[in-house]
Amino acid sequence: MKKRILSLMIILALVVASIIGCTNNPAEGSHKEPAPEGSQQQPEELESAYPMTIIDGLGNEVTIEKRPERIISIAPSQTEILYALGLGDLLVAVSDYCDYPEEALAKEKVGSAWTTNVEKILELTPDIVFVYGEGQAEAMEQLKAAGITVVKYMPESVDQILNAILAVGEIMDEEEKANALVESMKEKRDEIVAKVKNQPKKKVFYQVWDEPLMTAGPGSFIDELITLAGGENIAANTDGHWPEYSVEALVEADPVVYLAPAHTMESNQLTKEEEDAMKEAIASKPGFEGVSAVVNNRIELLEPNILSRPGARIMEALEIVAKAIHPEVF
Repeated sequence: MKKRILSLMIILALVVASIIGCTNNPAEGSHKEPAPEGSQQQPEELESAYPMTIIDGLGNEVTIEKRPERIISIAPSQTEILYALGLGDLLVAVSDYCDYPEEALAKEKVGSAWTTNVEKILELTPDIVFVYGEGQAEAMEQLKAAGITVVKYMPESVDQILNAILAVGEIMDEEEKANALVESMKEKRDEIVAKVKNQPKKKVFYQVWDEPLMTAGPGSFIDELITLAGGENIAANTDGHWPEYSVEALVEADPVVYLAPAHTMESNQLTKEEEDAMKEAIASKPGFEGVSAVVNNRIELLEPNILSRPGARIMEALEIVAKAIHPEVF
């Protein structure tokens, strides 16, 4: 029971588990035929992008009959992408955990990808529902049976996150906005990478959870952020995206920077006193007293929501990690 609770909290805190069939083609199979040369189409005759058939992030073929005008997102990362593309007004409901931007707090709530309120969703008659990962299997089947279009994404790498943004742009016929957003994000990434490029690599540990001690392994976007930010993830050779990690292995690797999201089971908004207590709890773990990050007071607590969501703020997450590892260049 304890492990199930911990697993759920990790999922809710990180909104991420493992990659399932992600594709680098954001809308495979969709296309628009050009008008015959020399022809003139009246505005009302211009060919629509719809219906379009796409392959979503989990490899599912989905047909979208018309531009969605009523959207539900049960994934905080997808909600942030939709707002970043200027589509917030089309959102009729979001998940219980969608809290950014502030406008999302005023939307109707329909549970989460794991506790989906199907009855409420059906009442709201959405054209499309964006889901993180597989979602709650029974709920997804009920939505599909009701004729509601369900699209799933679960990006892990930075490139997959950017591709998910482009895919949402294509689905919503906002490709120009999506391309502009992605280009600006790439520019920000390149600026941050350039700042840390000539700095010495620093060994980093990222604490996903404390009991049992869990970290970000290879293939996770946190691992990629650490690398892009000029760090060396001491868990890069582990198995799985979010593996358990032994105290003995951590002490032997001796990280010089210890990163952890600033949250507890009860709250994602910690006071200064709560943050200090969290740092003290980490530093006082048996065996940690000789770890360089502890000795040199380099336990860095990071904003949990930005770090946990593979969406439109991923470059802000990169900057947060880079500042924590290499504060001297920022």
